[in-house]
Amino acid sequence: MCNHSPPLHAGFATAQYAPMEEAWAELSISVLPSGHVMLTEGGQRLAAPVAARVAKAFAAGAPEGLVQLATTELQSALPAELAYLRDFARGYLTQLCHASPAEAGDLPPLPPPAQEELTFIAMRCPPLPGAEYLNASVLAEWWVTLDAHVRELAGRNPGGIAEFLAQRSPLWRTVGRVTFHLAENKRDPDRPFAFMATYTSRLSAAGRPQHLPLARALQEYAGAGNREGLLKLLVPVDQASQRSAFVKSLVETGTLYRPTAWSAADAFRFLRDVPAMEEAGLVVRVPDLWKARRPSRPMVSATIGEKRKSAIGLEALVDFDLSVTIDGQALSPQEIEEILSQQTGLVRIRDQWVELDRDKLQAALEHWKAVQREAAQNGISFQDALRLLSGAQVQNPDTTAQVDPQWVGLSAGQWLGDVLKGLRNPQQTEDAQHPALNAQLRPYQKAGVNWLRFISEIGLGACLADDMGLGKTIQVITLLLHLKDKSPHGTPCSLLVVPASLIGNWTSELARFAPSLRALVLHSSGLTPEQQAKLAANPAETLTDADLVITTYGMLMRTPWLTDIRWRLAILDEAQAIKNGSTRQARAATRLQSVARIAMTGTPVENRLGDLWSLFNFLNPGLLGNAKTFANYTKGLTSGERPDFRPLRLLIKPYILRRLKTDKTIISDLPDKTELKAWCGLAKAQAKLYQQTLVDLESQLQIATGIQRRGMILATLLRLKQICNHPSQWTGDGEYAEANSGKFARLRELCEELAQRQQKVLIFTQFREVTEPLAEYLQGIFGRPGLVLHGGTDIPQRKKLVDEFQREDGPPFFVLSIKAGGTGLNLTAASTVIHFDRWWNPAVENQATDRAFRIGQKSNVLVHKFVCRGTVEEKIDALIEEKTGLSREVLEGGGERLLTEMNDRDLMQFLSLDLQKAMEN
Repeated sequence: MCNHSPPLHAGFATAQYAPMEEAWAELSISVLPSGHVMLTEGGQRLAAPVAARVAKAFAAGAPEGLVQLATTELQSALPAELAYLRDFARGYLTQLCHASPAEAGDLPPLPPPAQEELTFIAMRCPPLPGAEYLNASVLAEWWVTLDAHVRELAGRNPGGIAEFLAQRSPLWRTVGRVTFHLAENKRDPDRPFAFMATYTSRLSAAGRPQHLPLARALQEYAGAGNREGLLKLLVPVDQASQRSAFVKSLVETGTLYRPTAWSAADAFRFLRDVPAMEEAGLVVRVPDLWKARRPSRPMVSATIGEKRKSAIGLEALVDFDLSVTIDGQALSPQEIEEILSQQTGLVRIRDQWVELDRDKLQAALEHWKAVQREAAQNGISFQDALRLLSGAQVQNPDTTAQVDPQWVGLSAGQWLGDVLKGLRNPQQTEDAQHPALNAQLRPYQKAGVNWLRFISEIGLGACLADDMGLGKTIQVITLLLHLKDKSPHGTPCSLLVVPASLIGNWTSELARFAPSLRALVLHSSGLTPEQQAKLAANPAETLTDADLVITTYGMLMRTPWLTDIRWRLAILDEAQAIKNGSTRQARAATRLQSVARIAMTGTPVENRLGDLWSLFNFLNPGLLGNAKTFANYTKGLTSGERPDFRPLRLLIKPYILRRLKTDKTIISDLPDKTELKAWCGLAKAQAKLYQQTLVDLESQLQIATGIQRRGMILATLLRLKQICNHPSQWTGDGEYAEANSGKFARLRELCEELAQRQQKVLIFTQFREVTEPLAEYLQGIFGRPGLVLHGGTDIPQRKKLVDEFQREDGPPFFVLSIKAGGTGLNLTAASTVIHFDRWWNPAVENQATDRAFRIGQKSNVLVHKFVCRGTVEEKIDALIEEKTGLSREVLEGGGERLLTEMNDRDLMQFLSLDLQKAMEN
């Protein structure tokens, strides 16, 4: 990797990428939390030779990969993710060529574009893992690193930057040294413009380019006998003449070498070909008053939502106002008629030159007049207004196909602008803290609660997509407390749908933070079949005593009456459960009736477009159209020469609140370490084995005494621990099917999010025999192999494994036995720790956690401790929390032996299985 490239680093899954025999290969791009780029195998298809070249370049460092994309692969067919990186690098090289002198050493560092431009570039990013980490600051770092790398490479070349780029790709020849100037000539009304071509011979004393007439170049180079230098200077002119018939005529007639007065028609022909000239490497200068190097245009301007015409919600109606403007000033009907009567070109309106394409302006005006007539008759809905403003016409993409967006200006009116401001800026002045909440909200959590209150009160759907560990649950609980204040007794309550494994988490959090909220668990673990039948017979009467109903995705599919009730809020936790819109649980979720909807997920919602549609089909049905129209729309986005996802991002942005742990404003407000219980259910196979083990123990206790009894109890305790992990750990059958373990299912829920976020994780277990099965299972989740360390790992290999894991592009997970890996290792590359099973000694667990939570750790550490509900694991955990004398003896003084001293009745009660709490359905 280039010495200048730490901020823009690239990792690759294999050290050597050999060309494949197949015609196609697959590569995938990810952006890591640090902003670094990682290229791995798998993902998007592209030609195998191209894949081999790209992979080899990125293996040398991301800056070299970007140069490869923007030079050798300039005309290669690339997937959207790689094409986006190529566009970024191509933009840099374009600017470099405009600024480039002959020698690399003469060129100071090229500063990044303005923040506004970089923000716009970030918004154009297609869906890819880690896209949320892209912002103006990250792109600025990319730019600086790429600039340093290119200048270092060019410095090794005798011909400097020009020769270096020409060798990498003939398209990048010496550019930027010839300038075409167009200026106003107010002294001649018939020829109101003047043209001149210049070249930059040297820098002035002030450090500015000194422009001289291009004709001087012919004299100077000829006088010096520098024919090669002259040819090199004129290469961009030659390339421009091949792209532009107008430039070719300037060359053939000799006009290029003398100042010339032009008519408006000549100036317009010149302006139309400016892009072709700049692509060839020419610098083009036009009058300073012309924005974006072009004169103003008459625009069809539409203002949407100046005031609200009906109740808020997706179907709320807003007003629509249409005008034609120049620089924001409305034209009169007579002026509009005058403009449309003129020929296409440059025309004089209100004492200024404007650009006119009569056909495009006419088409835009007719289209938006039709929209105005429709609005007058039927109104424009809130969601239609947002689609219009974003430019994401997912409903009727063909209707605007003939309308050039460059001739249209859309803006939000006063009322709609205020709503959008509230959606996009959750920093409300109202204090979100609730007196009944047994916790102090942090500032970003208050902002989240205010945002949820605002968006739910206006009847829209919200996706709370904060990073795992930032407190999504407590924000929603606070929202429920605020809603309870506004809802009289007996009004519809809210519905929360969760994976079965999270019921315990929610009931515990509600009891801890908001005991005043009345929650009803609609699940076999919370209600008997008789209670469920009674509730189904008359739900309205039963629900009057509840503020919140908690159920599971499975129960949602099996309980039809849930979709007959109009809930205050319909909340989905772990909303990635509905990412496939064709599944039964996704369809059941969309059938829910509610005033507003909330989806909670820590998984990025922008990685796959199909997932995005499914999520919004629940949150705000119709906003993204139906599945077919959305698929057609996104197909159009990716099929263009330069895919642009900005309209789609703008459309969905108001409904998504996402904060990252990597954000310094968030990190500064968080504790260094957060510990959470990960409650797990038992699969049927686990419950059956657990129950049989207790039956066997009870029968053996009747005849066993002394040392034999103690040994039998310890062996049973070990067996119960193994069964709670996975039945295969006890039976030794080697199958380790996910369906047979609640812990394996919970591990998938956590690690799928980490895999999406490209974050690393440590998994600790006290059992060596389960380390390899866990690693094999996790490889399927992360799509990459991880590492394993246990007592059988030799000392030299341990250091090698640690070094490998600590690399930013190293393995995504590390499975360690707590005895072998719980001390002495520095594993700060991980910010998440999972204790798959409990050692039952807090000191030992904390030592293991400190492998990640130690000096050198730059992120906050999130610790998940797996506990199977209804089992001995939950009872030991309760002892830890209560800090009773017994817990100190059990946990710190060899307490497993203390269990052997219990009498038979107390022991069986302590080890007993609560099937209601333990079983998942």
